[in-house]
Amino acid sequence: MNTTPLTVAVLGPGGVGGLIGALLARAGYRVVCLAGEPTAAALNQGGLHVESAHYGDFTAAVEADTRLRAAVDVLFVTVKQTSLDDALGRVPAPVLGNAVVIPLLNGLDHLGLLRDRYPAAEVVAGTIRVEATRTAPGRIHHTSPFADLELAAPLDEFADRLRHAGLGVTLRSDETAMLWDKLAFLAPLALLTTRHRADVGTIRGDLRPELLTVLDEITAVARAAGAPVTTETVLSFFDRVPDTMRSSMQRDAEAGRPVEVDATGGAVLRAGAAHHVETPVTARLVADVVRLTTQEA
Repeated sequence: MNTTPLTVAVLGPGGVGGLIGALLARAGYRVVCLAGEPTAAALNQGGLHVESAHYGDFTAAVEADTRLRAAVDVLFVTVKQTSLDDALGRVPAPVLGNAVVIPLLNGLDHLGLLRDRYPAAEVVAGTIRVEATRTAPGRIHHTSPFADLELAAPLDEFADRLRHAGLGVTLRSDETAMLWDKLAFLAPLALLTTRHRADVGTIRGDLRPELLTVLDEITAVARAAGAPVTTETVLSFFDRVPDTMRSSMQRDAEAGRPVEVDATGGAVLRAGAAHHVETPVTARLVADVVRLTTQEA
């Protein structure tokens, strides 16, 4: 493996970005976190502190700023879809140059936005499966027994670096299939846990008939979009994750933060309409989540 030092920027050092940044910094890479002034000040003073049964508890020193001021090798974009437009102001395209851009956002629509803003060939579709929460600026609580990335590009050397830092990495050749593999699990997880204020154990147990209906709808949309996703495949993943797992949308709703219902459920509904696939139960769940989170805002 090439051990030449890399400089990695993380736009949005929250649960996901903070965990990635901390693991890379612990492995010896220069990590620059881009965030608002209070978070940047906290990170410059105390670094990123991770609490994790999987990785152990540790603190990693990082640099932090409110704006990218010099070129980097890789940029991870790990903000929520709801704050993407504002966050990209922290990363001027001329400064970023030809860095590899890896967005780990939910949904489908962010790739077009990023490829319009930065060199399209350098924007690599990525997904991550992880449960990690920022409990305070610079403090990350990682609760899943995994942190697994998928990247739709032949980044073999960089993938090895990420694995050495402790992340699971799979390289995919089909971007559409990769994105729908994630969305077909995430959309029902987010919508059902948020709508019913329940964990995965309850969803796949007491609410299994509704789960199966939603999976049938979403995987039908995925196949129409060109991704070979089946209800059985997604359900098998649901049945393997911990009973207590909750979605980030559910946590955001409970905390009164904006929710990514448009990036997840909305993306499914738009794709369904484009491919003439009916999604009535998914549409009802989207409407319910919008109504519930609007009332509680």
